[in-house]
Amino acid sequence: MTAPKRKKARANGEGTIYQRKDGRWEAAGYVLAANGTRKRVRVYGSMRREAADKLAEKIADSNRGVPAATADSTVSDYLTYWLKGVAIHSLRENTHTRYAACVRLHLIPGLGLGTKKVARLTAKDVRTFLDRLRTTCQCCNHGLDAERKRCCAVGECCQKRLSVLTVTYVHSVLKSALEHAVREDELPRNVARNVKTTAPRPRRFQPLTATEARKFLDAARAERLHALYELALRTGLRKGELLGLRWEDLDLNSGTASIRRSLQRTRTGGLTHLPTKTRASERRIALPTECLHSLKEHRGRQDKERETAGSGWSDSGLVFTTPTGQPLDPANLTRRFRSFLNRAGLRRIRFHDLRHSTATLLLEQGVDLVVIKELLGHAHIGVTAGVYAHVRLRLQRQAIDALGNALGGQDDDAEDPPAAAVVR
Repeated sequence: MTAPKRKKARANGEGTIYQRKDGRWEAAGYVLAANGTRKRVRVYGSMRREAADKLAEKIADSNRGVPAATADSTVSDYLTYWLKGVAIHSLRENTHTRYAACVRLHLIPGLGLGTKKVARLTAKDVRTFLDRLRTTCQCCNHGLDAERKRCCAVGECCQKRLSVLTVTYVHSVLKSALEHAVREDELPRNVARNVKTTAPRPRRFQPLTATEARKFLDAARAERLHALYELALRTGLRKGELLGLRWEDLDLNSGTASIRRSLQRTRTGGLTHLPTKTRASERRIALPTECLHSLKEHRGRQDKERETAGSGWSDSGLVFTTPTGQPLDPANLTRRFRSFLNRAGLRRIRFHDLRHSTATLLLEQGVDLVVIKELLGHAHIGVTAGVYAHVRLRLQRQAIDALGNALGGQDDDAEDPPAAAVVR
């Protein structure tokens, strides 16, 4: 009689894998936790291989020193893990910096939220936290009053509360973190998604009118960055896209520009060329004739600056640079733009409002929303439609008034269209 074949023993550290009564496969093993200890994690899959691969991935991350949060982690520990081990690989650096500040200032102190277990977090907990965050004086919440001996420390609260927009942002960061826990099978559902917050009012902006835009372009002709200002207003390119343009991206013969990158200042890398904001932002656009003229003039001016700088010239290949060829800092461009507006006697607007002005003026000229979306590089047409809803309402009013004038006019059978005409 032959002895039964023994199962191959699992190697040390491989964990445990077995099939549950509900048919799913469960794999469990010990990994590095966010607080520095080792904790047992469980992952699930419809197939044995799926569960084994998930566990192997967590163990591999743990061996590289990347901690893994578990359902037994506190919200504070899980958010720390998520920022350092997950979000840092999927977010742009400046976005990750804003997320980290939000977690540090609002979610970890959390008004009781940070100490709760992720697995036991409920929608009521999240709603209670957001309500407290909305109504709590922030200088009191962060303990600044005791040091300065004012505000709540002396019974005179300054009522410095977070805006609706900030509270909504905090909520969205929490939802993003918990959504990852759901994808990793750490949580059955994202309880933060069941909580509805007050939608913030859209940020109001006042784009340039057609008259103001003409005055802006006239005044810009005397500026060194005339081509940049004209390109911004006539095409709606973002500040970073303009500053990241290279001469190789422009085809002045065919009149097109390829938008491939954005110049941004990051905390760790300084001035850095990054991919465009979204995949839809990487696009090819047609250049207006006026921009072709100004760009050719700008290239001639840059050639003279290169000769003047001599060995001090930095050949970055960028279209818009300092007089020595260095990249233009976005913050410096903002300051130059404000000074230009003051000299030109124009009202103060943000540089980004030039982009809004482009879209608004195009809409008012009856340009199709799809064309504007492609020009601006929006990922979805809903973004374009939502941002410029105020213009669409005004155009609706004009259309209704035009229809009213037509219906209230005199009958003229000779002008009536044939009854079989199809309106498209």
